[in-house]
Amino acid sequence: MWVLRCAQGEDGAEGGDVWTLNAHAGRQTWTYVEDDSTDARAVRAFQDDARAAYASTRATVRHSGDVFMRAQYDGRRKTRGVETWRDVGASRALDASDAEVDADVVREAMRAGIEYYRGIQDDDGHWASDYGGPMFLMPGLIIAAHVMGKTEEILGERRRAEMLRYLENHLNEDGGVGLHIEGHSTMFGTVLTYVAMRLLGKEADAPECVEAREWIVSRGGATQVPSWGKFWLAVLGVYEWHGLNPVPPECWLLPYWLPLHPGRYWCHCRMVYLPMSYLYGIRATGKPSALTEALKKELYAETSYDAIDWNRARNACAKEDLYYPHPWIQDVLWASIMKLEPFLMNSRLRKAACADAMRQIHYEDENTRYIDIGPVNKVFNMLCCWFEDPNSEAVKKHIPRVADYLWVAEDGMKMQGYNGSQLWDCAFSVQAIVATGLADEYSDCLRLAHDYIDKSQVRDDCPDVKKWYRHISKGAWPFSTRDHGWPISDCSSEGLKAALTLAAMDEKKFGKAIPVERLADCVNVILSYQNRGSGGWATYENTRSYKWVEWLNPAETFGDIMIDYPYVECSSASLQALCKFSERYPHIRTKDIAHAKATGRKFLKRIQRADGSWYGSWAVCFTYGTWFGVLGLIATGSTYKTCPALRKAVDFLLSKQQESGGWGESYLSCEKKSYHELLDAEGKPKPHLVNTSWAMLALIASGQASRDARPLHRAARSILRQQCENGDFPQQSIMGVFNANCMISYSCYRSIFPLWALGEYTSKVADA
Repeated sequence: MWVLRCAQGEDGAEGGDVWTLNAHAGRQTWTYVEDDSTDARAVRAFQDDARAAYASTRATVRHSGDVFMRAQYDGRRKTRGVETWRDVGASRALDASDAEVDADVVREAMRAGIEYYRGIQDDDGHWASDYGGPMFLMPGLIIAAHVMGKTEEILGERRRAEMLRYLENHLNEDGGVGLHIEGHSTMFGTVLTYVAMRLLGKEADAPECVEAREWIVSRGGATQVPSWGKFWLAVLGVYEWHGLNPVPPECWLLPYWLPLHPGRYWCHCRMVYLPMSYLYGIRATGKPSALTEALKKELYAETSYDAIDWNRARNACAKEDLYYPHPWIQDVLWASIMKLEPFLMNSRLRKAACADAMRQIHYEDENTRYIDIGPVNKVFNMLCCWFEDPNSEAVKKHIPRVADYLWVAEDGMKMQGYNGSQLWDCAFSVQAIVATGLADEYSDCLRLAHDYIDKSQVRDDCPDVKKWYRHISKGAWPFSTRDHGWPISDCSSEGLKAALTLAAMDEKKFGKAIPVERLADCVNVILSYQNRGSGGWATYENTRSYKWVEWLNPAETFGDIMIDYPYVECSSASLQALCKFSERYPHIRTKDIAHAKATGRKFLKRIQRADGSWYGSWAVCFTYGTWFGVLGLIATGSTYKTCPALRKAVDFLLSKQQESGGWGESYLSCEKKSYHELLDAEGKPKPHLVNTSWAMLALIASGQASRDARPLHRAARSILRQQCENGDFPQQSIMGVFNANCMISYSCYRSIFPLWALGEYTSKVADA
């Protein structure tokens, strides 16, 4: 049966019949529990029905509804005193008129939504959810487990079965696989999925493998896979290392003052290429086997593996994958380094560089409790430790933490893009529930969330931050868990905003406020993140190099990965948090905050697009970015009457409202960097709950209710019509993005933002 085990250290051991989610202090791990009770058999039947339902519509509905997790928590409602709401029919029956929605109707809907949402809150205060979507993550783990000879230990029978289910469910109709679950077929996704299916036991003549192989070979074969795919194939032993552009570890020995030093790269980029450079430097390759020999024959379009022109293959990339073509300077640079490689391979310099890389890898592992910053470097780091010493303590500590990245839903087991979005979702959830005006009714829920926010704050800096290219951390908040420990500017800011919101409330009901000294530590980190030149905020660190470094971006699939750019979301969140802190504590860091506000405001205005929008880099897309842009301007003093930039933003949002009253934006906006309407199967505009909520929040904050409230009435009706009978909101198309081209799931957004928008509507429009 479904049970939630709050036992830290569970590693997803297998056996039995039912997948179980374990969570402790934000840690989320799924375990397969053996149970043959009547209740467990009912759960198994439910799971099977959910899997079958997903499979029947997977060609058109790619996103899972996170049904397993929600059903598990739903079953705990009565024991936790959470009411199940069954009567929001009056709300859902609303038409698309311009008339104001009765405030009582909205409150009824919000109560239904909060009742459902607090019912799926974990006992430690966070909300668990699916953070999957990218299709290139899990195959790397499967390849690593195979190379290490630890497939059984790392994966096991039950995980392998669910992983295979997931891969098969996300095959496109043409036989290929996308970069992400909703994307068109790519060589990267298809080759890695094909290899993963074969390593998981799928025979070459299985229909899924036949179709995927035909897709690959008909487009030139695996020599056309982007560089990250080539790298994984080389590690597996089914691609030659001299068919890759070099990843020399010697780069880490360059002086730091050089703009090209890897320590100046965006942390996600450098923490992937760090272990890559070690593996490349030692030519880390798995043992050959009958299966790898078979893959050499299956993956390529050439007459034989020996006939492949590896030098030509180095820069080959399928047109389906080519988002960021190599500038010519890159090809010249790689060709030059390739000529040096024979001299470097067995040199003392290479050994010193590899040793330095391993020291950095161990530092990253130890300071993240072997979670690491993300799933790609997690698996690469684990491989590096294994190649260094297969029996090391590092390997033993790495393996249990694989579970932190695995998630189970009705579409199968996936590898998430992080170890979750726990703090991020929790901080937004607090602000949303308080915005409804119903906080006193749900103080138990907010008290739990307050506890999680308190426990998730990072309390110390990592040791020797400059030596290891890290930024200060003390007082900031991470995206997921304190164990993970990498703080981010917008996560720190949203954590601070939530903490300040709760600090203003009754401690007896909502929990003791976080001490001001700790909040001031967070302010210190946020201020330190601001870039002096631009006035904007990047993600994990300051921008450490120049935009021209992007010319050396070797990842054909991803854009804007080389340096940590300043973003509207990070900048606006930081400005909002600093302003909110100043309102409560006006005598702390007064001058520093005033300067940050002035320069940050200029940055927001400078990056606003001509049409009034802001490009959103971390969600889909212009509705998201413009929400942040608007709130950043308002926090720093803008009003509709006095600020032309704010008026342009409002005009942009109003111009995108659909006839239904909602807003719907496609992920293509992120790729194309121009607004793309979300369309239904018939090509008609389709509203999305989350886009609608972001647009509503921005418009309400701008004072739209006092100018013309009709667009807000229509938007509120659009949200209310889509609410489910039990108070939940439906999962719609994917809303998250990173590096402009890869989409990712934020499965709690469907619950958070409609409640937040309706709350602001009630307090500032319906009750006005």
